[in-house]
Amino acid sequence: MILRPATPADAAAMADLINEIIRIGGTTAHEIALSVETITAYYITGPSVICSHVAETDGQLIGFQAVDRNANLPTGWGDIGTFVAPGIQRGGIGQALFAATVAAARDQGITTINATIRADNAPGLGYYTRRGFVDYGQDPAFALADGRVVGRVLKRYDLTPLPFD
Repeated sequence: MILRPATPADAAAMADLINEIIRIGGTTAHEIALSVETITAYYITGPSVICSHVAETDGQLIGFQAVDRNANLPTGWGDIGTFVAPGIQRGGIGQALFAATVAAARDQGITTINATIRADNAPGLGYYTRRGFVDYGQDPAFALADGRVVGRVLKRYDLTPLPFD
């Protein structure tokens, strides 16, 4: 597996991956397919993007993770999104992406990473918990476009200074 920063050349493959996850449903708050342009702005080159990494194997994109600034979060916080190809989750891809993300976020001065996860997304909640995120809030009234109330859980990961900092 190769990990590297995302580039605009990755946008189409990133869109294909996230749109497959959206079609399957249940593990992302995104409900409408995202265009290549939207992926580029949200996850690669937009002004709020802090860092974005892709994972690939044999030239095939198998996951990506990005952190961006969110005006609703305190200064120094970043908002994370993680997407791994269906059928290969829990294979170490997310763990590897997170290691790269933590280093890049630290380099950009981020002190805390926020994850907002649908409350019915057991795999996503487990992923962030295994990385060391802790619950700090809930939005039990969060509803999907079709009116289903699924709620959301807010988790945080504090980027403590390294021992030699």
